[in-house]
Amino acid sequence: MRRIAVVLGLPIVLVAIWYVASAGSESFYSPPLRQILQAFADTWTPARLRADVLPSLARLTIGYLLAAVAGIGLGLAIGADPRLRAATEPLLEFFRAVPPPVLVPLIMLFAGIGDGMKVIVIAAGCVWPILLNTVEGVRAVDAVLADTARAYGIRGPARLWHLLLRGASPQIAAGLRQALSIAIILMVISEMFAASNGLGFAIVQFQRSFAIPEMWSGIILLGLLGFALSVLFRLVERRALAWYHGLREAQRKGS
Repeated sequence: MRRIAVVLGLPIVLVAIWYVASAGSESFYSPPLRQILQAFADTWTPARLRADVLPSLARLTIGYLLAAVAGIGLGLAIGADPRLRAATEPLLEFFRAVPPPVLVPLIMLFAGIGDGMKVIVIAAGCVWPILLNTVEGVRAVDAVLADTARAYGIRGPARLWHLLLRGASPQIAAGLRQALSIAIILMVISEMFAASNGLGFAIVQFQRSFAIPEMWSGIILLGLLGFALSVLFRLVERRALAWYHGLREAQRKGS
């Protein structure tokens, strides 16, 4: 209960301040929070959630998973081979420096304006933090463990799974966490271009029709969605990396 209170305490205080401070607002563009919450209840009905939010989540999930598979696979290969890493490093740094939203018009030329384009945009933006963190994680694998594995003849898939992948897993998780926030941003941006549904599409439509409370409600829903995905990721990460968090906790208590 104490941990829940710590996590939710500041958001509750900020919402309360927003509610009180905006109670007497007469601005068309900054309506009272009371009005926004009423628009939220009226707008985001189960039918509207199925029509706009579920397609957005589907695109986000597919793009994110594609980026995870490609980023981890390429990262393991590049990180384990110094020559391959030296050859690809300039190219990786170049593409990492290109903002993913800039690629949206280019991807539209080749992939069209359907769901495929949106999935590719999400995957193209998310792959870089996963890839680069995987490379760094493989490079940081304990040399003593690598020598021990070599001495015991652990090679091939066994070395890949038990040494490289597990040793780099904390760094990989950090890259996946960064990619999740990028995926949400790109999900919204991709749906602002030639879309017919989705959360980003709905927010833009509200803005264009001057339905300001509904627009604010969409932004709040987007924030809640990001928070829920972050909590879900933490739960999965804590379970998958229980050994790592247990080790860190033991080291903290020992010091």
